Amino acid sequence: MFQPKIPTMPQPSGLVTPPAVVQPTTITPGTPAPAPAAAPAPSRPVVQLTPGTAVALVGAGTAVVLVIGTVMVSLLLAVAVTSASVAVCAVVLRSLIASDAKRR
Repeated sequence: MFQPKIPTMPQPSGLVTPPAVVQPTTITPGTPAPAPAAAPAPSRPVVQLTPGTAVALVGAGTAVVLVIGTVMVSLLLAVAVTSASVAVCAVVLRSLIASDAKRR
């Protein structure tokens, strides 16, 4: 049951044909094909930056930077407050354990 069984290769059935012989062909140089004409580039509207548009872009960029900065600072503040509260809890527990050990 646990011995591997090696599959046997079945014998080919029917007639086996030999591969066909491919005869080499000669290549005659011909005239080169004409180069395709360059397709005209699709006309897209060109974006023009007016002073009003530039001010709007600068204002939007500044707003994005301020929002991302506010979010990052608030996350950092949340981590700092959490770590401080954990440290205070650790000090209180240590004090309770030490005072309990002194009473015994």
